[in-house]
Amino acid sequence: MKLLCAVLLLAGAASSAKADSTLGLFTDHGDVGKCSQAGTVTYDAKAGTYTVGAAGANMWFKTDAMQFVWKKVSGDVAISAVIDFVGSSKEPHRKACLVIRQDLTEGSAYVDVAKHGDGLTSLQYRSDKDGATKEIQSMVSAPSKVRLDKIGDMVYLSVAAAGQDPSPAGASVKLHFGGTFYVGLAVSAHNDEAFETAVFSDVKIGKASDLAAVQPSRLHVITLPSGDQRVTDN
Repeated sequence: MKLLCAVLLLAGAASSAKADSTLGLFTDHGDVGKCSQAGTVTYDAKAGTYTVGAAGANMWFKTDAMQFVWKKVSGDVAISAVIDFVGSSKEPHRKACLVIRQDLTEGSAYVDVAKHGDGLTSLQYRSDKDGATKEIQSMVSAPSKVRLDKIGDMVYLSVAAAGQDPSPAGASVKLHFGGTFYVGLAVSAHNDEAFETAVFSDVKIGKASDLAAVQPSRLHVITLPSGDQRVTDN
């Protein structure tokens, strides 16, 4: 099993006890996969924001490389946040994500909502450990707030424009998470020679809503042979 890469707390301490008092809703953080630079996290308790920075080649295919801020949970859960990238970038596919992940290995089964630098927003998932990643692209580009609701073995995506509450995006996936698993925030630069940063605000972790399962009627365009999907009205 491949362990986490280097863990760096800006305060200079790496213990979970220190993380408990500096990461708000979360208990720890670290780089998952191979990252050329150690990721960083700053929690501003007054503003309620998490500034997450990372290198990493991607969160895709069979392995991930990212900075992950997490807590362990079980059962049904929801996580939501407003996501904004810091500064401009030459990399349109830098990713800032809300993540549900079975474990902390680079090939773990997972599902996330990934907001890309160019606005593309997708429900990404790896159904099996060390398996291929697939995605369902939202028809909404660059939403302000995003949300994942895990209800049983189903995970639903909701998105919202600025100032609005998230509503179902017509994207969901069936994926079983056994026992305890991880929920949190992640950033990947999509270029391991780069370092990208995103700010997560209005972050909430709580009870999943049954309303998330009431999906709107949408067409799904399926790309063969990958099986990736894109939500569309027509």
